[in-house]
Amino acid sequence: MLAGSDVKIPVLGVGTWAWGDRSTWGMGGYDAALSEGSIADAWAASIDAGVTFFDTAEVYGGGRSESIIGQLLADDPERAAKVQIATKFIPMPWKVDVRRSLMSSLRASLDRLGLPAVDLYQIHGPISLRGHGALADALADAHAAGLVRAVGVSNYSERETRAMARALEERGLKLATNQIEFSLLRRIPETSGLLSACAELGVIPLAYSPIGQGRLTGKYHAGNLPPGRRNFSNHPMEVVERVVAVLRRIGEAHDGRTPSQVALRWIMAKGAVPIPGAKNADQAAANAGALGWELTAEEVADLDRAALSRVGGVAGLKTRFWQHG
Repeated sequence: MLAGSDVKIPVLGVGTWAWGDRSTWGMGGYDAALSEGSIADAWAASIDAGVTFFDTAEVYGGGRSESIIGQLLADDPERAAKVQIATKFIPMPWKVDVRRSLMSSLRASLDRLGLPAVDLYQIHGPISLRGHGALADALADAHAAGLVRAVGVSNYSERETRAMARALEERGLKLATNQIEFSLLRRIPETSGLLSACAELGVIPLAYSPIGQGRLTGKYHAGNLPPGRRNFSNHPMEVVERVVAVLRRIGEAHDGRTPSQVALRWIMAKGAVPIPGAKNADQAAANAGALGWELTAEEVADLDRAALSRVGGVAGLKTRFWQHG
């Protein structure tokens, strides 16, 4: 359940950054096979598997991702009744009047989504020139207007998360989520104490890039690097290969689960909700293969050790976060 609301989300969601965002995924990184038809297939397969939480943002494709989801909601009312939709407001420094800017952006997002309210509305990064209080005021206005059911943040540090939680509480709201880059290749949220703080505060961590933008599928290696602009989550391939080897071994002990399914299950074991992308029905079904089983404590520890030497790598995160999360 998202804090401060009656919205319940599953333990696995779908990130829709690539849905319509050709500007980010261009230059060879955008899947030429991705189409609105394949996205519709991914949508249906995800929901049918119980993966009903979809995360988008106003900046994904300049609103195109939201528009695609809006069309899916309109075209498929039976499945639409089962989903939870999250989107985000980007508080660029020049948006000094954040209350007006947030409400304007939110109404535009709702128009694209074709919804009267969104289940979760998030501040897309701590880059506003205004303080946490001003942002909390803006979220409180949106909540009071009945336009959002729960509120969250993205890419907030432990200190920033605590500050926003306090600011919202002063306005009678609960901070529900913090969307962060978290995976076996990017463990800084865990090692910095952020995950522990979220658990203490009742904040659900939403993990984007949970399989390192495909690196933990086992598809890529030193002789076959990820294409295009997938350097957002760049990591030395020798580290990737070491982690994937452990993922494979553990997956074999669980009825042949794939490396990516084990990687997603590890995130769940850490108390976070992974939101991998899904560009077609096969990818959606593969993601759903992370559901319905558990890792042992020993297997979690084995994965921790395999990833131990690569726990950080957050340089430049706040200058590029707006592309993601």
